[in-house]
Amino acid sequence: MKVDIYTDGAARGNPDGPGGYGAVIQYTDPRGILHEKELSAGYKKTTNNRMELMAVIAALEALNRPCEIELYSDSAYVVKAFTEGWLKNWIARGWKRGKNDPVKNRDLWERLLEAAKPHQIHFNWVKGHAGHPLNERCDRLATSAADGENLSEDSGLLA
Repeated sequence: MKVDIYTDGAARGNPDGPGGYGAVIQYTDPRGILHEKELSAGYKKTTNNRMELMAVIAALEALNRPCEIELYSDSAYVVKAFTEGWLKNWIARGWKRGKNDPVKNRDLWERLLEAAKPHQIHFNWVKGHAGHPLNERCDRLATSAADGENLSEDSGLLA
């Protein structure tokens, strides 16, 4: 099955404020009918990068079978980790980067790698806040979640 996924993350007062993610999953069934699913959630205290990662994770974890995915994100952090081999290098170096500094958000990177395993994913970077309708929709989902009530704890941030 071919699926398009659009994602975005947001954090207010990054890195110490509330944040949220938004994702839109789209696929067309064999009859030619477009199906869409929106996902979003908010956290009490998090970072923008963690929310960008959570948007992708949530979307991948929502799929119930292996898919061919075109994934669109305005996060260079997420996209370049895959397209420029950052993740492979981090793993090869024992989750270290640059001057032997630990990779930030390792908990989410590991979760993302696990969620990605059954799929074929092509990562695409889109410019944020540039009028792309589905990126803007994900931004609204993310910021609404960040501004919402009943926010969850980002346990990985506290670790």
